[in-house]
Amino acid sequence: MQMTGALPVLYSFRRCPYAMRARLALAVSGVKHEHREVVLRNKPAEMLAASPKGTVPVLVLPEGKVIDESLDIMRWALGQNDPAHWLPPEGEALDDMLALISVNDGAFKRNLDRYKYPNRYPLESGSDAHAFALTQRDLGARWLDELESRLEGGWLFGASACLADMATLPFVRQFAHTDADWFEAQPWPRLQAWLGRFEASELYMGVMGKYEAWESLSRD
Repeated sequence: MQMTGALPVLYSFRRCPYAMRARLALAVSGVKHEHREVVLRNKPAEMLAASPKGTVPVLVLPEGKVIDESLDIMRWALGQNDPAHWLPPEGEALDDMLALISVNDGAFKRNLDRYKYPNRYPLESGSDAHAFALTQRDLGARWLDELESRLEGGWLFGASACLADMATLPFVRQFAHTDADWFEAQPWPRLQAWLGRFEASELYMGVMGKYEAWESLSRD
């Protein structure tokens, strides 16, 4: 799939799971775009002008429309072209997928952040950040238990990947890599295989290439 005229511009950060899932959808859709890798401590003025909230990803379309929510970018890209049929699998409603993604982006992401970065939450962690992190890990693991039970067919909604898989996998990956030995020791064979297939895929490797930081046009 190739759009005519000017290309959409994607502001991204390689390790951000929100940006990762936007890149996955753009890649699988084949929508050509300009990739601008952002240094988060020095965000380009062009990105901030397009989306003052200052978070990635941000997609600026040729006509000037700005999409600055990762799930909206995914749905836009798949609306242009969906060759892998991520939207939606046969027999499953889009609402069911969005409900699952909502839990991932809500309670699970909250637990993930506090597990991975407990020192960022001193008012919550108190004097023992390590114990706080382990509590958050245990809370997040309850969600992974649920995903494990859903993966009987190999993917969250059956025998092939869909929007729900690709919207949640970047966050599960981040959780898993916080303590890889612990994660591998858990009774989640389906979940571990699911994540392994994702990380070994050409799609994942294709969107995780390293980019030089984009230089803002407004800088001297």
